[in-house]
Amino acid sequence: MLQRQSRYISLIALIIVVAVLHLTTTSSRTYKANTIPSDPTLASRLERSERTYRTVVQKRHDLVRKYGPSPSQIIMFPPDQDPWPAYTVWDYFPAAFNCPHELERIGNLGDGGKWTCGLSRIARKDHCIIYSFGMDWESSWEAAVLESTKHCQIWGYDHATRSFGRQVSHALFNSQQRTHFASRVQLGPINKHARSDEPKLYTLAHLMDANAHDYVDIVKIDVEGYEFDTLRSMVQSYVESGEPLPFGQLQVELHMWSVKFADFLALWELMEAAGLRPVMLEPNLVYVNYNRASGAELVEYTFLNIKGDNPFIKDDPSVGVLEEQPFGKG
Repeated sequence: MLQRQSRYISLIALIIVVAVLHLTTTSSRTYKANTIPSDPTLASRLERSERTYRTVVQKRHDLVRKYGPSPSQIIMFPPDQDPWPAYTVWDYFPAAFNCPHELERIGNLGDGGKWTCGLSRIARKDHCIIYSFGMDWESSWEAAVLESTKHCQIWGYDHATRSFGRQVSHALFNSQQRTHFASRVQLGPINKHARSDEPKLYTLAHLMDANAHDYVDIVKIDVEGYEFDTLRSMVQSYVESGEPLPFGQLQVELHMWSVKFADFLALWELMEAAGLRPVMLEPNLVYVNYNRASGAELVEYTFLNIKGDNPFIKDDPSVGVLEEQPFGKG
């Protein structure tokens, strides 16, 4: 009797073990099948993002053919009437490239803050250079970047205001030679700054030469419509020469006032050819709220430059990054 019970107990135990092993193996197989493969290195993360981005580019071509079929026939913001095409211009240009680092909104919530990719990559960099064009007294992003990095210097330019906004402590950062400001300066596609010229236009190349800079980590642009001609002029020569753009990240607000889709598409494809990839977009909902009849004509984009050797796409063992501690600590 005891021997028979012992065999039953052993059989039940065996069944339980087999069942547990089966469930564990099945669960493991299912988990692995549904898990996105890890990208342990920066190079592999960038490669994966580029493959994904190229798929989105093809979808853009398909969408143009569907609603065009040529770019000149695409309406930027279709009216709410039959036939009802379910898109706006921004659906053709999603931020489809994954930032390979942390993606944070730096500065104020609402107006002034900017989505920034990988601030940790320049947080301890010895020669960190940032250009900011157009602030209108709002400098919460600049102030947060200064507080979150050890050596970054910011060159600010505006055609109307005379200084950074109140968020930047001039006494502190000027004493450390980390802020520089020039008024009556408008970033533009050409140099046009004679005494009688208003606004006075300066190209990015001209300003970099004047400051003895051959590379800028982040360029931030809000120039109220001048950005289209400026960007076209800025990237054209680099596309033709094959040289990488002289900056690692671009943050720009696009103003779609009287812009045609075909012209915008041509500019966007030129920027893509130069190596710029959008990692984030944010419609300016403050503008939408106060101009409800106009639609979402203003959008903030953050672009990563995937060409060259900038710190956002290449590891530099000599540069420490803040991984385990908050920005600005240590």
